[in-house]
Amino acid sequence: MNKKRITLITALAAALALTGCRSHYEVAGVSQQRILIDSRYDAHPDAAAEAFIRPYKAHVDSIMGPVVGTTARYLAAYRPEGELSNLLPDILMWCAKDYGEKPDFAVYNIGGMRAALAKGPVTVGDVVDVAPFENFVCFMTLRGDKVLELFRQIAFRGGEGLSHGIHLVITPNSARTACTLDSVTLFGQPINPTREYRVATIDYLAGGTDDMVAFKSGTDVKLYQKPQDSMRAIILRYFRELTKEGKLIDAKKEGRVVLTDNRQ
Repeated sequence: MNKKRITLITALAAALALTGCRSHYEVAGVSQQRILIDSRYDAHPDAAAEAFIRPYKAHVDSIMGPVVGTTARYLAAYRPEGELSNLLPDILMWCAKDYGEKPDFAVYNIGGMRAALAKGPVTVGDVVDVAPFENFVCFMTLRGDKVLELFRQIAFRGGEGLSHGIHLVITPNSARTACTLDSVTLFGQPINPTREYRVATIDYLAGGTDDMVAFKSGTDVKLYQKPQDSMRAIILRYFRELTKEGKLIDAKKEGRVVLTDNRQ
């Protein structure tokens, strides 16, 4: 085969490749919708797929299926305040005794709450759905001026999960794209800028993520990272403890974050 023929074949191959990559279609529009995955998709199961999945499903169900408690109502996380976004920071306050801590308040980011809890029995799998990330309990000290900075950052985001005793009043800006802090009290008292406050949170936030950079100023930081210190493990302990006491898992909105519209 001579050089001219090789060159011709190469050129033809390149031309075909370029032609094959060129699409005759153009995007005319983009739309989206949520598709509810429910029991309708189980109406006509594929036998071969079921047979393949069966041994794995049995193993997963044995881990995720046990019931750890019962909810009194539907619990979900909302801004500015929701039942679940009240419950999880309260659980941080509850577990503090196990670490020899007495925090003044707790913060849990709503973005880390990835599911709601339906009314009724709660399984291990439900807790994994709510807290799917490897987040661990963390305690730190913040000066009052940094606490106020933190609450301004939380207000800007429209609220986060805050423990009982906090009363945050926020107002949307003119474009309603963010909020400003009007006032904040802790158990009825204003934040003292020079006082030190002990805060319970999760390691993810301790690094100043989710725009809560005030956490970076924390001192005497205590981070616990053993398996029993993960938020999933702590939530499971709390639910099981309530069950032993014959209590339901419950939380209510109580005005921890109040959205007003005092714009002039």
